[in-house]
Amino acid sequence: MYKYLLVLCLLAGCILTAEAQTPDTTKATILKKRADSSKAARDTDVSTSPPPKIRKEKVYHPDSTHSPHKAVMRSLIIPGWGQVYNHKIWKVPVVYGVLGLLGSAIIFNAHNYNEFLALSEYRYHLITPKKGDPYYDQYNQYSKVPDQSIYDAKDGYRRNRDLSILGVVVFWGVNAIDAYIDAKFIHSYTLDNNFSMKVTPGIINQPVYAQNFTSSYIPGIKIIFTL
Repeated sequence: MYKYLLVLCLLAGCILTAEAQTPDTTKATILKKRADSSKAARDTDVSTSPPPKIRKEKVYHPDSTHSPHKAVMRSLIIPGWGQVYNHKIWKVPVVYGVLGLLGSAIIFNAHNYNEFLALSEYRYHLITPKKGDPYYDQYNQYSKVPDQSIYDAKDGYRRNRDLSILGVVVFWGVNAIDAYIDAKFIHSYTLDNNFSMKVTPGIINQPVYAQNFTSSYIPGIKIIFTL
């Protein structure tokens, strides 16, 4: 009888002891806090990081209707017309400035050539012009000049006149070639509208043969073009 009572008391004590014990939740709490903090950190990184830059696509403006043939033909017809067609109006004053100089050289040399040609005719045929004849004053002005000098002056002015005329023809052709180059290599190809330039300072390593005693590096400038 006492044995059974003792066994029951032991069983009741074990049950009460098991119920009185509380589970050890410290480790589980620490793990849960670490997981929550990691998740919060990830959320913070995502929320605070700047959004990615949206890069605009390059836009091109092809000029497929621009014709080099038209530019050349217009420059051959009227100097500077091809430059206007190519939107290079600043070249027009240059074209007409050079043509104006060559034209004035032609007029100057042609006038003096005609003058010395008449004087050469008077000297060669031993003619003394009378008052009122062409170049009468010039004949008296150069009366003491040797005949050969008159002939040489005539030939020199004729040569300069011919060279001036040749210069006009050559420059007219250069004007047409310039119009063709502008039309072919600028307007016939696509051009990017996102052209930029970036200038930054830098240091350049000198070659061995150019190094001085102070330093082997020299300051420089770095230029980057974006096409």
